[in-house]
Amino acid sequence: GYGAGVIGRYSDIPEKFPGVAHFHTVRLNQPAGFFYKADALLELCDVWDKYGSGLTNFHGSTGDLVLLGTNTESLEALFAEVSSRGWDLGGSGSAMRTPSCCVGPGRCEWTNISTLDLTDNITREFQDELHRPMFPYKYKFKVSGCAIDCVASIARADCAIIGTWRD
Repeated sequence: GYGAGVIGRYSDIPEKFPGVAHFHTVRLNQPAGFFYKADALLELCDVWDKYGSGLTNFHGSTGDLVLLGTNTESLEALFAEVSSRGWDLGGSGSAMRTPSCCVGPGRCEWTNISTLDLTDNITREFQDELHRPMFPYKYKFKVSGCAIDCVASIARADCAIIGTWRD
């Protein structure tokens, strides 16, 4: 299988609506702090136009970059092409979800920890848990650089990491 980043959706009446007989959603890991380069996004959108509906949801409630609507036959080629460009599947279902964080030291003067490095390290350490559902329920890491908690880690995560001042 494709792991937790592909959510299969099938119609109960495909003969009436063959265009949406299957309309799968693909979740991709977002970069830590949601920093994208325009050329990377344009390239990703070109790939998505080739294999999917062209509909996207940048970040949804999960933080993942969500690609809405592709068919079963296109999944393998889509995954091969996006992964060859450095993108990886995100998490959904009974798995660890894609860790997310605030912009931290990239743009914020209040941050007390390097949210970007920490989130990247968590993602790399638990990559297998993102791809192979192994938990009884979803599990979320969110990293906030300070007590302002821009990513709402306290409210939205199972493991909230928040940078605070010492002494």
